[in-house]
Amino acid sequence: MKKSLTWANSLDWFLALLALLTGLAVLHTFVLGEHYIIPTILLVVSVIFGNLAWYGFAQVNWAKRVNFWCGFLLTSHGVFALFWSKKYREVLGDQFELVCTVITLTFLVLTWMYAKNNKLFVKQEYEPS
Repeated sequence: MKKSLTWANSLDWFLALLALLTGLAVLHTFVLGEHYIIPTILLVVSVIFGNLAWYGFAQVNWAKRVNFWCGFLLTSHGVFALFWSKKYREVLGDQFELVCTVITLTFLVLTWMYAKNNKLFVKQEYEPS
């Protein structure tokens, strides 16, 4: 299993970080918040992100493609937020355009380099086993 910090694993690392953060959110909402249903939902999200990261690191093709589409959707969300977000604009004030642009461009580069280095859109020959 290849776990180096490269462009080919950039979205895998991001999803692993999300799995870790949602895992911590499970503990926080269960222990400190004394909720019982919300942590279960967060645990499901954490397991899904963790599995996507794990299989992405293992170079499994379907996981690489799902991770790419997660990056694509995050990039699209950033573009839409840049033009139509009201709440984030209120929260960040004058810094909104700068923060949103940097985040959106970061996800764009990560997603593009991920697809390029994993050759996700290169036609591959099918070889029956």
